[in-house]
Amino acid sequence: MVRATAGNAQIRAFAATTKDLAEYGRKAHGLSPIAAAALGRLMTGTVMMGTMMDNDSDLITVKMDGDGPLKSVLATADNKGNVKGYVSNPYVIMEPNASGHLNVGGGIGEGTLTVIRDMGMKEPYVGQVPLYTGEVAEDLTYYFTKSEQTPSSVGLGVLVEREDLSVIAAGGFIIQLLPFADEATISHLEENLKKFSSVTDILKAGKTPEDMLNIVLDGFDIEITDTVDLNFYCNCDKDRVERALMLIGEKEIQDMIDEGKDVELKCHFCNKSYIFSVDELKQVKEKAKIKKSNHLAR
Repeated sequence: MVRATAGNAQIRAFAATTKDLAEYGRKAHGLSPIAAAALGRLMTGTVMMGTMMDNDSDLITVKMDGDGPLKSVLATADNKGNVKGYVSNPYVIMEPNASGHLNVGGGIGEGTLTVIRDMGMKEPYVGQVPLYTGEVAEDLTYYFTKSEQTPSSVGLGVLVEREDLSVIAAGGFIIQLLPFADEATISHLEENLKKFSSVTDILKAGKTPEDMLNIVLDGFDIEITDTVDLNFYCNCDKDRVERALMLIGEKEIQDMIDEGKDVELKCHFCNKSYIFSVDELKQVKEKAKIKKSNHLAR
């Protein structure tokens, strides 16, 4: 991913190619083509939004909840280019839309887009807007304009191979006008965006993030300010999964113990499996009991 300014710093811009990121997500979750496109687009948008945050400990989560068969798509990113995500219903198969493309908008349906920025304050900042189209890029554009009052244009694309269903290209851009942008800059940028074909066309041609910005920001002076490596990164481990297991309650843990078998739990974000033996479940139950009595004693 690259970050840039343009038009005498009246514009800030982000562009990324995320094929490996989207393909990792597809393989980790066994996603259908439409689910891979939805998650790939949302992770691309979210990881670029993550790099807008100031502190290493800041996290951003973007969630699309709809009434379509995909149900919800979620991605979480930090400001260092790490992102993870999942689709509630990863195996959806749908007919293409009217233009012959993967019908992500139909897969997500009508609902809400929620952005949660956790910046270490007492409460995270939460912004929410109705889903505009469900196609992800238009929804993020709408969110920036309505919730953050930042005129923006977001373009996202994911290409999936028809034969082996792998992601063959993915990426996108976010272009934002800063408050002091003059009319000439705004008009020129609007003209460029009208002429812009599609992110997938550019990705198919093998263009780089810099190439993407040169096309969108044609005629502007562009200064690349930063380059960021992007990764699908999940910080799950057995301790975290154990803490989550403790939250389900002693009775439920006891039911697992009574079955007398190992229990396999999977991380929501990366699908990694964690096995808990009966003895380990007994230890988890004991820890849950101690935690509960400590809490009640306060």
